[in-house]
Formats: sequence, structure tokens, C-alpha cells
Amino acid sequence: MKRLLAILLLLACVLAVTGCSNTDERTEQPTVMADPINDNFRTFYQVFVGSFSDSNGDGIGDLRGLINRFDYLNDGNMLSETSLGVQGIWLSPIFKSPSYHKYDASDYYEIDWRFGTEEDLKELIALCKERNVKLILDLAINHTSNQHPWFLQFKEARSTGDTEDPYYDFYSCVTTAEKKNGISYQKIAGVDCWYECNFSGSMPELNFDNPTVREETLKIARYYLDLGVDGFRFDAVKYIYFGETAPSVEFWQWYMQQLRAIKPDIYCVGECWSGDNEILQYYTAMNCFNFATSQAEGIMASAAKGLSIGKYTNYITNLQDKVAGTNPDSMLMSFLSNHDMDRIAGSFATENNMRMAANLYLLSPGSPVIYYGEEIGMRGSRGGENTDANRRLAMLWGDGDTIKDPVGSTYPAKNQISTTVAEQMADENSLLRYYCKLLTIRHTYPTIARGEYTALNSGKNLGGFSIAYEGETIGLLHNTSGEELSCDLSSLSGGSFTQICDYIGVGDARIEGNTLIIGPQTSVILK
Repeated sequence: MKRLLAILLLLACVLAVTGCSNTDERTEQPTVMADPINDNFRTFYQVFVGSFSDSNGDGIGDLRGLINRFDYLNDGNMLSETSLGVQGIWLSPIFKSPSYHKYDASDYYEIDWRFGTEEDLKELIALCKERNVKLILDLAINHTSNQHPWFLQFKEARSTGDTEDPYYDFYSCVTTAEKKNGISYQKIAGVDCWYECNFSGSMPELNFDNPTVREETLKIARYYLDLGVDGFRFDAVKYIYFGETAPSVEFWQWYMQQLRAIKPDIYCVGECWSGDNEILQYYTAMNCFNFATSQAEGIMASAAKGLSIGKYTNYITNLQDKVAGTNPDSMLMSFLSNHDMDRIAGSFATENNMRMAANLYLLSPGSPVIYYGEEIGMRGSRGGENTDANRRLAMLWGDGDTIKDPVGSTYPAKNQISTTVAEQMADENSLLRYYCKLLTIRHTYPTIARGEYTALNSGKNLGGFSIAYEGETIGLLHNTSGEELSCDLSSLSGGSFTQICDYIGVGDARIEGNTLIIGPQTSVILK
């Protein structure tokens, strides 16, 4: 109770400086404050560990580097404007692996030596719990490395025809006659056996028709839950039975049922890189990323560039309804880009477009996810070499951190931004400080993350939502254009909005009579 009262007191102070100027139009504080302890509606931050922060001078990011940078992500004050204030961290794979990206585990029970030790992970877990930050691990279980002992034994058993070997059916494989179109295979020399490998010949797919495989993958998750992690990001969920949605969904329903029996409040999200109709089927098992919100031509970037905001608002309300109808315990998980995509900042003509895109997805329902470096406007794209390493470049700290770009990166230095975290943190008008303020606003108004959304549209570039939560209704309107826009408040359905609570963007917001006036590329919260 004392902690909650302290946060409420801090909230009243923060509201005086949140957003832009012209504070006399705002109310003192929201009427609802989220429970800071028991809450799963969180803003997550994706850390590509090997590119984030280097603690030992070898040029490779590690867990100790992340621990050293924790105050940057969350300094213990959920309303801080000099820390991002994220409430969840998603780590890219940290298990022993021959690759730089670690999505091909050769031992799930060993932390890759380049990233540190299990003791480092335990320390990170303890720090997350101290700061009330959820920690989820990226877990790729549909495939392993071809250097995993399971695969080496499988290959031996297949080569010798030893059907009694327990690893004989550990991986998905077929004969030449059984090969299917659309599935990638690689042959085991000397025998008519083709193992499935949809990502690479070095990443063989496990056979989930084998009960032992299912139990082994369950044991992996149980091990890390027992260590204290809060959950997982599951890689490539539709590749369990690639091309067969129903059995893949059935597997994840079973898997999540087992995990919830171990940890009822487990926090999991699945990657189904597909259209919403397929993604919704996986929502029956867990939260899923909403891919339509991402990338240069996605719903949010398009709206931020000045295209019709109605497409964005209608999409969010319709998807929220569909997700709730599919699984009422699930939520939207929007993002702009991730480790598999060209960085979003490179798709915008101006930084103001980037700020508007941030408003659109960080002031949206559920648990949005920030990709490391997005908050400072980092750039990176595959380019002509077609390498994902260019999307996973070293974080630009600007304070002597020895982190280096990953193996295989070719992104031209001249195309990268010229500022760093250190420089932007010292500049109150920087993109980084904008993100800090934006997350403070999100935390201040719990209705934004948890409420039920109804679209409000007033023209091509002025629109938003009426949001209802626990008896409170607020309005959230975005002006995505490059000029000041206005609307008659009485024309907005879903609530009788008469006061400005907050605003953030390029311009300001004010009410004159019954007319709301919003500056260019600015968002406003009403009640």
C-alpha cells in the first residue's frame, strides 16, 4: 500500500512535466492507477543479446552487459523520464550454439560462453524481480542445431538402420518418395532419408509426433521456469508441423497447458509470421505478435506517414474484438520491427514520422514491443548482401562500450545515425527522451493498455479511440498530418470529452469552446 501511495504521489508530480507545454489545459491525474505488482499488460523491450552491450571487451554483447545497462531500461521508477521504464525484457536466444544469432541451439541447458554463465542469468532474473520487470527467453524448439547431440545420434541411427535407437525418430524425416512440395529437406548420405530443415540444412526440424520429443522440449521450459524466468517467446510456432495449422495449434495448446500447470501466471508470446486469420488460431494457446502492425508498409507506419488513419483505428478495434472472442485472456502485441526485419526508422522521411509511429503503437492496447535501438532511431537493412546481420547491429551507446557489429554485417556506416544514447539522453528534445516521456504517459493511464477500444474518426488524418476500462472512459486522438487540425468534441461518440489530460508530439493541444485543436503529428488524451 505504501508503494502504491508513493507512486501516486510521484504521478501527480510527473503530470506537470509530461508531454509538451501549455499544462493549464490538463487534468491533475487519472482516476485509475494500475496495480504495479500484479499486472501483465506491459511494454516489452527486445534485446538481441550479442549486439546490445559488451562487458568484457571481446566485442560481443553478453548478459553482464545487459545487467550493467539495466537502469537505462528500468531504473525502478515506472514514471521516470530519464529511463525507458520498460516493464518486460525479451532476450534473443542465449543457449549454446555455433551461430552468432543462437536460433540453432546445440545445448539448451548451457548458456553460450560468449554471453556469460547461468549465474549471470540468475543475477539478471533477480534484478528483474526487484524492479518488477518480466523476463522472457526466446525459445526455438521446432528445430535444433545439426551439432546438437540429439541430431548426431539421430543421424547415426538412421545411417546404420538402428530402429531400436531412441533417437531414430527424433527428427522429422521422409524417404525420397514421401517428400512434399513446400518443405525443405536435406539428405543423409548413404541412406534414403531426407530430414526436414525449413530454415537451413544446419537447423533440422524435430519430430513432434514422438512423445519423447514433446517431453524433452517441456523439460527445457520447466528448467528455466524453475530458475525464475517469467515465460518465453516461441520462435516460428507454425513450423511445428509446417503447412499444417491444426496440428501445430493443437501442439501449442497442449504445451501451454503443461506450462501453466507449472507456472499459472506464465507470460508467453508466439511468432506466427502470417496473416491475421492464421495468427488468430494460435491465439487459442497464447498471445501472438500482430504482424500487420509492423514494417514499412504496415498499419502503423502507413498511418504515421499520413495515409488514412481510419484504416489503423478500425484495424485495432476489429482485431481487439477478434482476439477477445478467440481467447479472452489474450491481448494484442504490436511492434514496428524486430530482428528479422529492416529497421523501421529507415522507412521514414523525417524523425517526426518516427515519433508519430511510436505514438500509434505505444499508445495502443496490450503489450507493445520495442526493438532495441529503435528508441534512438537506429537504422539497418539487409541490403544487397541479403544478410540479417545488418538488422542486428551494435547498439550505439557513445560512452566507450566495446560492442561490435555481428559477424556478416555489411551495413554502410554512412547510412547509420550520427547520434548515440549518451548524446540523446543529454538532449531533452531527442527521440530517446521522447520515448521516455511517451512510456511515462502510457504508464500513467492504465486504461490505454487494458481498455476496450471503439474507433473515433474525424477526417483522413484525425482519429483515435474511446477507451473504456473499469468504469472509466478516456479519449485518445491522433493527428497524423503535418498541420494543425480540429474537431467538434460533441461529434465524438463514446464519451463526453471536455478536458485534456495529456498530449505528446510535434505540436500542442487545446480546447476552445467545444472545439479540440491538435497540433501536427500530435496525440492527445481526453476525459
